Amino acid sequence: MAELISRLPPSLAAIGPDPAWSVLEVAASRGQSRLVRCHNVQPLKLLQPAAPGGLCHVVFSSYGGGLVAGDCLRLRVRGQAGTRLLLSTQANTRIFRSPDGAVAEQHTIGELADQALAVVFPDPVVPQAGSRYRQRQHWHLAPTATLLLVDWFHAGRTDQGEQFAFRTFETELRVSVAGRLVLLDRFAFAPDEHIAAAPANFAGHQTFFSAYLIGPPGDPRFQRLAACLQAQQLPGRVEPHFQLRGRRYVVAVAQARENVWVLRAAAHSRQELQPLCDEILAALANEKLLGFNPLQRKY
Repeated sequence: MAELISRLPPSLAAIGPDPAWSVLEVAASRGQSRLVRCHNVQPLKLLQPAAPGGLCHVVFSSYGGGLVAGDCLRLRVRGQAGTRLLLSTQANTRIFRSPDGAVAEQHTIGELADQALAVVFPDPVVPQAGSRYRQRQHWHLAPTATLLLVDWFHAGRTDQGEQFAFRTFETELRVSVAGRLVLLDRFAFAPDEHIAAAPANFAGHQTFFSAYLIGPPGDPRFQRLAACLQAQQLPGRVEPHFQLRGRRYVVAVAQARENVWVLRAAAHSRQELQPLCDEILAALANEKLLGFNPLQRKY
């Protein structure tokens, strides 16, 4: 652990070798991205299924299929130079009821070295009735590293008629490139304090998807992913009523900086949002990126 801490940026090294943190590190060896360090702390479990094309794929799982009140998952991720890493989840992350006001938390600190690529594509977080949840992520990128990160949540167990019955939901994402903060995105919602169905909030939508792309603008991998995100933008129209070309979801895409793209989408169900996921996954299947569709699970 001391060796890992010595190579991390100051913000990561300051944490020290805390045994409460899970750790995974990927290194390049003979054209393969290999998991060279892995330590998981309950209730987090880190699984490594086989993946084609020299990619390292790590799947997050947990005991009990979700987080109970008071759980706190802490994870450090490091991708060494030239590595390719895919992080996904085994299923939806369920956040169970908090009877005593305790909060379930997830904290991630990541570092990507030169020419490293990381794709974070989890299944949705599903905060159940009476739950409290907080999520924090901070990624540190070298100037030539690329990160595509998805953050996704449902309104609750909508198949059981549960909608916005949780107590609190908070997320924060920070991304720094060469030590400079280039992205800060915070979101917090408390249904007891806001009207979820209001047009200014969620209207009738039940699932909410965000994708963040950060990387060097001249890199072909970044350009391919940026083009994919940009292609999802809804057509520009000014009249009050128009058809969305058969789409059953709404989406907005923005280039926040030269090296940062942000996509946000909302739908009434996961099924309605699946075409958007399929488009992004199809772009990731390019051999220069992941080289396969991770959600087809054919490997």
